[in-house]
Amino acid sequence: MATATRAGAAVTATVVADRIRQAIFAGELVPNQRLVEADLAEMYGASRGHVRTALSELTVEGVVERIQNRGARVRSVPLEEALEIVEVRSALEALCAARAAQRLGEEEAQLLQRIGRDMEAAVEAGNQSAYAQGNTELHATLIRLSGQATAAATIDRLRAQAVRFQYRLFAQPGRSQQSLPEHLAIIEAVCAREPEAAASAMREHLMSVGSAIEASARTSG
Repeated sequence: MATATRAGAAVTATVVADRIRQAIFAGELVPNQRLVEADLAEMYGASRGHVRTALSELTVEGVVERIQNRGARVRSVPLEEALEIVEVRSALEALCAARAAQRLGEEEAQLLQRIGRDMEAAVEAGNQSAYAQGNTELHATLIRLSGQATAAATIDRLRAQAVRFQYRLFAQPGRSQQSLPEHLAIIEAVCAREPEAAASAMREHLMSVGSAIEASARTSG
């Protein structure tokens, strides 16, 4: 679980919610894991009241669920909902890719190209962890460059809900080799300042993600 907060630091309910959300996305908190208020309060250096408020906020978002007489736990998202989430992400991230292409400066283009080279190197070395890190960095960078704050917040919540499918996908043999050209196509279109091509490349990539998630779930299920 996430590192404890320094003693005496002021930790609000919003901060606690952010940290729980990040822990879920990082795989530190897994689907169906119980979320005990006392444990979380100690972990994050927050009051139990703030933890309770944070859990209520995350319940509204669909990241956490409350079970009668059993408390809160990380919500397990069914396959059908995960596929819907990818579809919504596709629309939002396509918008972000297009806006990033419109707003891109030379320094940002160099950053995207560096991320692409790092991802290529990770695939060549068979370093799945480094590739996953590059994947996360690329998507986060494009969203940041887009300047679309509302889309960014929505995407973060959606990704946290479907995190277990993402980690299953990362572990799928050959997936990085399949997705690398998709990521490079996105980078190429954004760096060429071609919004429509960037949006199309992002949609194609996330359609591929949806297909891979469905295939992986059917195989393992």
